[in-house]
Amino acid sequence: MNSRMVQGIFDDLNPETVDVFKYPDTQKWDANRNTNEFIANMAEWHKHGLLAFSLNLQGGGPFGYKNHNWINSTFDEKGNLRPAYMARLEKVLNKADDLGMVVILGYFYFRQDEDLEDEIAVLNATENITAWILQKGYKNILIEINNECNGPYDHTILTQPRVHELIQRVKKMSNNKLLVTTSYGGGIIPQENVLKVSDFILIHGNGVHEPSGITDMVEKTKNVAGFSNQPILFTEDDHFDFDADHYNFKAAIESYASWGYFDFRLDGEGFEDGYQSVPIDWGINSPRKKAFFKKLKEITGF
Repeated sequence: MNSRMVQGIFDDLNPETVDVFKYPDTQKWDANRNTNEFIANMAEWHKHGLLAFSLNLQGGGPFGYKNHNWINSTFDEKGNLRPAYMARLEKVLNKADDLGMVVILGYFYFRQDEDLEDEIAVLNATENITAWILQKGYKNILIEINNECNGPYDHTILTQPRVHELIQRVKKMSNNKLLVTTSYGGGIIPQENVLKVSDFILIHGNGVHEPSGITDMVEKTKNVAGFSNQPILFTEDDHFDFDADHYNFKAAIESYASWGYFDFRLDGEGFEDGYQSVPIDWGINSPRKKAFFKKLKEITGF
């Protein structure tokens, strides 16, 4: 089971927008505080049965589905690794390893890839982070090349028709030691070029309002040419209703697919709400978070 926690190493390198993310108590943004509080809560997530979480090197929309001018990227414009991001990433990966948790590590996110100057920079970024992972010897990482490859990416190698090239590049670099894939947007069925080269399959349930739609997505994915019994994971779904008779989480596991909790702060909600809207309270403090982790613990038997 997994949860979308993509902002675990978030920062904003744009001085004109960073104040948008200030903490309510200090009135300042603090990237190290964000990561330290993330790490401090990981053991509690694990106690409830959370065995995996998504993290992205370019984060995600820090206001849910809205994106503006912030700069949040582990890569500079040429694809080099930024040391401060890497220091925070290493702390998260080490803690996950200590707990026996898997990190579904995304490399790229749309509206941040635009700061990479060209395709060569995308290739450099891919190779630099993959080489670092291999050098460190981590065994608890699943690679997601990019979040929702059908999204508005600036570089064509990160789009649906070509993203399989990056999957293959990482697999070749690691001599197939790293497990690699990409993900698709809510309700989108993966395409043959990706399924043929992916070690596992990531799909999203955003916009899928009926649990039957989740079941349908799994069945349709299995019928795409290139499917060869890879594990199927929903790693993003913003539907809850965990006490209903039927809900998306339940439909996913009844289809033998993992399910990923995706929670962002809605308009008018407080600091404790959401795991994607920055700044983030990484505890299990809001009604939605409590409901998810309660159901997760019930299902997993932790």
